[in-house]
Amino acid sequence: MATSDSKSKTATTKEGSLGVLSLAALGVVYGDIGTSPLYVMKTVFDPAHGLAITDNNIIGVISLIFWAIMMVVTVKYVTLMLRADNHGEGGIMALLSLASSSVVNRPQLHHILFMIGAFGAALFYGDGVITPAISVLSAVEGLEVATPLFQPYIIPITLTVLISLFLIQQRGTGGIGAMFGPITLIWFITLGFVGTINIAAAPEILQALNPLFAFTFCLHNGLLAFIAFGAVVLAVTGGEALYADMGHFGKKPIRLAWYGCVLPALILNYLGQGALLLTDASVISNPFFLLFPSWALYPAVALATAATVIASQAVISGVFSVTRQAIQLGFLPRMQIRHTSDQKIGQIYIPFVNWVLLAAVIMAVVGFGSSSNLASAYGVAVTATMVIETILTFFVLRFAWKYPLIVGILATAFFLIIDATFFAATILKIFQGGWFPLVIGAIIFFVMITWNSGRKLMLEKLRSDDIALEPFLESLLAHPPVRVAGTSVFVTANSKGVPHALLHNLSHNQVLHECVVFLTVDYREIPRVPDEERVSVKPLIGNCYQIKVHYGFKDEPDLPLALAMCKQPGLEFEPLKTSYFLSREIIVPTPGNGMTQWQERIFSTMARNASNAAEYFNLPANRVLELGTRIEI
Repeated sequence: MATSDSKSKTATTKEGSLGVLSLAALGVVYGDIGTSPLYVMKTVFDPAHGLAITDNNIIGVISLIFWAIMMVVTVKYVTLMLRADNHGEGGIMALLSLASSSVVNRPQLHHILFMIGAFGAALFYGDGVITPAISVLSAVEGLEVATPLFQPYIIPITLTVLISLFLIQQRGTGGIGAMFGPITLIWFITLGFVGTINIAAAPEILQALNPLFAFTFCLHNGLLAFIAFGAVVLAVTGGEALYADMGHFGKKPIRLAWYGCVLPALILNYLGQGALLLTDASVISNPFFLLFPSWALYPAVALATAATVIASQAVISGVFSVTRQAIQLGFLPRMQIRHTSDQKIGQIYIPFVNWVLLAAVIMAVVGFGSSSNLASAYGVAVTATMVIETILTFFVLRFAWKYPLIVGILATAFFLIIDATFFAATILKIFQGGWFPLVIGAIIFFVMITWNSGRKLMLEKLRSDDIALEPFLESLLAHPPVRVAGTSVFVTANSKGVPHALLHNLSHNQVLHECVVFLTVDYREIPRVPDEERVSVKPLIGNCYQIKVHYGFKDEPDLPLALAMCKQPGLEFEPLKTSYFLSREIIVPTPGNGMTQWQERIFSTMARNASNAAEYFNLPANRVLELGTRIEI
């Protein structure tokens, strides 16, 4: 696979030392997978699954967990997927744009890949609900181990922690974010330490490092082993985050953090839980917290709660980031996006998403009631996303990087078999709660395809009704209206047609500014567009210009800043002499071709409630004029 180590080195040089970045990556990248030991073993041996707690089964399960972590996280994500970068960026949206852009000359395949990738992104929202709920709840449940008196207060304490976490999102997490790495480092050191102590009491657990024990476990337990796969996969959930966050930290810091801290800590802790079970099977009620001596339980619960809050924060930030990317790729309507940091452009807050996510998390905690029940809902969305990422990787290998067909098949088939096996195992949990994240994902996917299809219909309708721009200007300027001082910028989706806002302005005001700009925003299927490629200018007649502003799906749209980059003689954008004209489309659903009428009504509602374009593009509010246009679709 192609590599971009130079980009990783550049990122490291720009943002800080390798050690500092690796420490920061601990809190952001590995929070989710780092809190999995809280509930994995308890879930595998849940009495509802029917798996007996015998020595052979304990060693076999630990062996499965060990090799799942090695093959899925270490080999697939750390070794291979980090190579599949899109201009230094990772994650399902970056992978989707890389795969789909490689088959752009195959329209049908391009559309199919876009739909598959969009569904994978939609499933991430289901994960965004389950992860905070199960992580924080499983940490707070440690109080029950200390004393049963806390049992009635587990849900209220969990909700208090989660509500507080979502409330601080609007203030940003920059101030406390600096503590995430050190706290998570302490967490991983603790995981490894308590695990090592318990391994010493039953060193025979080290046999689990032999893959034959995992194979024998599967052979002897048949269907029960397959059911156990649905719980074992919880040990690797969060592994996909290290690929998604590649653009923030670079490959080297992520790999250093994994091999130097996360991997050994996780393995030692799982081995320690297995050793504890070998000595006392009754600890299955909560094998993680029972690793600790009684005097350390309360500090352990406090540390676990802090670690799960950090893991939840990383997932919430990830949901915000995916939402913004989906907006810019045309899958979701514009939403109000606030920036919570003056120094780091990636720190954003989306109010609507925050409150909807909080409501869904509260429903999950109250509805499922315990981390064991939530574990039944966890894993389905994650494993489906893993399958989708592997499928997209094949198209990157075959069409973007031009590898031979056999190489592409061999490179992805092995991981596809593993991912599909885990996915099939989690499907068994559909009726025990696995439906919950799938329903969330299906709703988001429906919203995505409705918005994407509606936008295409709207743009087709606009183009069919448009008047060709250049002939219109020639006709207009042959007998020009009054030219007034200043610059007018008409923001339009179709660069070849006359903006409706211009027609309305001429009809009502009968004037034309001295300088007229027709501006089109173009979103490319790459993460970021270099500044030197940000703006392209085409002079027209009569001091009129066509300008295209190019953004990637991770760029921050800022039209005044982009226009300031124009170096065309005579083309100046003085803030107090520049007016921005926007068309606000009023969608009118009509029977006929296109979507069903009820779906068109949903699209119309979304369009009507979409965030203001002026705010989204950072236009000065006192220099914007919006003119409405009715469009029948």
